[in-house]
Amino acid sequence: MNRRHILIPAGALLAIVVGFLVWGGLSENAVYYLTPSEAVDQRADQEPGYRFRLGGLVEADWLEGTDDGVRFTVGDGAVSIAVSHAGAVPQLFRPGIGVVVEGAWEGDTFRSDTLLINHDEQYRAVDGEGTYQVPTAGP
Repeated sequence: MNRRHILIPAGALLAIVVGFLVWGGLSENAVYYLTPSEAVDQRADQEPGYRFRLGGLVEADWLEGTDDGVRFTVGDGAVSIAVSHAGAVPQLFRPGIGVVVEGAWEGDTFRSDTLLINHDEQYRAVDGEGTYQVPTAGP
């Protein structure tokens, strides 16, 4: 029997197995979230207590600390949702920053127990006047 008759099917089988493992690994690790507009549109289709991730920008008009966390609104430019988060809040949390919260609807409020922030990768030192110094590229 010719070696090519064995190597071609074996190579094809190996490619299928590797493709399956890569695709399965990527789909399990992908993090999906709904925007506020999508969450409101799909709310009627969800069962009570259904957990999902909600992503958007923290709006500046309503941000309030509570005994066990923080209350704020998340928006996408079209829809705003009140969020009540129980737990620690990251240091970089502030109005205008992108967040992903995980939880479920409770009435008209989204109750969250996980809060992730989206921030840039620029790190700045604070100068003596309390403003940030933006690093400059140089030799």
